[in-house]
Amino acid sequence: MTTRVLALCVLLTATLGAQNPPAAPAQPPAQPDFSKVEIKTTKIAGNFYTLEGQGGTIGVLAGPDGVFMVDSQFAPLTDKIVAAVKQISPSPIKYMVNTHVHGDHTGGNENLAKQGVTILSREELRTRLAKTAAPAALPMITYDGPVTFHMNGEDVHLIPVRVAHTDGDTMVHFARANVIMTGDFYRSVGYPNIDRANGGTLKGLVDALNGVIALAQPDTKVIPGHGAIVDKTAVAAHRDMVLAIRDKVAALIKEGKTQEQVLAAKPTADYDARVPQSAQTADRFVGQLYAELKTAT
Repeated sequence: MTTRVLALCVLLTATLGAQNPPAAPAQPPAQPDFSKVEIKTTKIAGNFYTLEGQGGTIGVLAGPDGVFMVDSQFAPLTDKIVAAVKQISPSPIKYMVNTHVHGDHTGGNENLAKQGVTILSREELRTRLAKTAAPAALPMITYDGPVTFHMNGEDVHLIPVRVAHTDGDTMVHFARANVIMTGDFYRSVGYPNIDRANGGTLKGLVDALNGVIALAQPDTKVIPGHGAIVDKTAVAAHRDMVLAIRDKVAALIKEGKTQEQVLAAKPTADYDARVPQSAQTADRFVGQLYAELKTAT
C-alpha cells in the first residue's frame, strides 16, 4: 500500500469515528439514596404494626415474648428499622420470616442475624438465597408445611404458597389481629409479577390469591408486599383481572400471534386506568403470561 493510500485510509477512519463515536458503556442503575429513607410506623391492630421504608412492607408483632417480624427490606436500612422497632417495643427482635427471596425483602437478613434474630423461610427460598447471599443471611429454620408461632397473645400462621410469585413464597396470617401479609404474590400497585426465573407460575399465583380470599373474613386487613392495605373484595377483583387478561392472551396465542403482536394488542387496556403503575408493569405481565401459555400449547 502506498504512503498516500495509507494516509487516506487513516483519514477516512478518523472521520467515520468522529461521526459515529463508540457507544458509551452502559451505566448500572442508580442505587437508592438510603440515607434519605425514613421509616414510617403504622399501628394496624392491637400489638401489630407495619413499617414502610424502601422495599417491601414489614410486619411487626410486638410484646413481652419478643418481636416477630415479617421481611427485612434492604441492608442499609437495618439500623433505621431496628430503631423503629424499639420505638414500638423494648423487647428484642427474636424471629423474622421472609415471604420470598427478592432483595427488597431479604436484604437486611445478615444484619439481623448478627444481632441474634432467628430467620425462617421456605426451603426453596433458602436454596435460592444461598446462591448470592452470605451464609449469615440464610434462614436458620426452614419448613415445607404450615407453621404456627404462639407469641404475645397471637397465633402467627406461616402458610406455604406454592410456585406463585416465586417458588418460595409464604403467606403470614396473624389470626387475632385479623391480618394477612402476602409478600409479593399480591401487590395492590401494578400488575402481578410472575417471576418465572425464580419458580413463579400463573397457576400458583391464582391459587395463592384464591387462598387469601378463602382465608380472609370480610373485615380482614390484607397487607400486600407493596401498596395500600385492602380487603378480600379487592383481592378477588385482582384475581378476576388476572384471569380475564390470561384469557385474552391465550386467545391471541391461539390465533398465532407473536409476543410482539400480543403486546401491541394491549390485552390489559380494560384495566390500565384502574391499576396504579400500570404503564411500568403491563408489558412485563403480558410477556410473562405469553411465555407460560405459549409453552403450554
